[in-house]
Formats: sequence, structure tokens, C-alpha cells
Amino acid sequence: MSTIDTLFDRYGESHQNPFNKRVHWICVPLITFSLLGMLWAASPWLALGFVIFALGYYLRLSLPIALGMLLLSAAMLGIASVLPSLLWSSVTIFVLAWICQFIGHKVEGKKPSFFDDIKFLLVGPAWLLGFIYRRLHIRY
Repeated sequence: MSTIDTLFDRYGESHQNPFNKRVHWICVPLITFSLLGMLWAASPWLALGFVIFALGYYLRLSLPIALGMLLLSAAMLGIASVLPSLLWSSVTIFVLAWICQFIGHKVEGKKPSFFDDIKFLLVGPAWLLGFIYRRLHIRY
């Protein structure tokens, strides 16, 4: 089993409850977008630097996942670059989405994966992309 499959399996262990899964499908992209939005509001270079760092991590795991995350990140940064009041809307989305995530984990009865290993903060968005790839029969 590849490293990415192992990470996805470990991440999935605390994401079995249907309610928690639905929460993650909504909130993980919102958290990713709002984080990039906050970084973009501080400095576009900071946001780009974070994306490059994350892509480096994804490249070590899987080229197809890295390419998908590149497209998603580019789309999110493109949207962030034209939104007014980006900082405060991003902060609000970030806080509310994390509250929902913790509610989802409370319902699940398991702590978030990143409590055990911080890299799972980057695995979460890729885990969702992995579902899409499997549905489209794209190998990663």
C-alpha cells in the first residue's frame, strides 16, 4: 500500500460517521479557501508560498493529487484575489467552519486526526480529492 493510501486510511478512521463526512465535504474546502484568503489578505506572496509548500508535500505523495490540488489552489487564489473585504470574511468562514468540524467530530466520537499528527491538516483536502478521483476512475 502506498504512503498516500495509508494516510487516507488513517485519516478516514476518524471520518466514518455520515454526518461528520458531510460536514467535512463542506468545511474542509471552506477552511482551505479561508486560510488562503487570510494569507492573501496579508500578502499574496505569503499565500503563494504556502501553496508552494503544500504542493511540495503533495508531490512527495502523488503527482495526480498534487496536480489536482494545484488546480484547486489556483481557483481559490483567483477567487480570493477579487473579493472585497477578504480578511474579515475569511476569518469568519475559518472560525465557523472549524466550529462545524469540531461538532462533526463530537458526533463521530473521535478526535480530529491532526491532534495526532499535524500533517493531517494537509491530508484532509487531498482525502476529499481522492474520493473524487476514485469516482472518476483517476489513479493517484
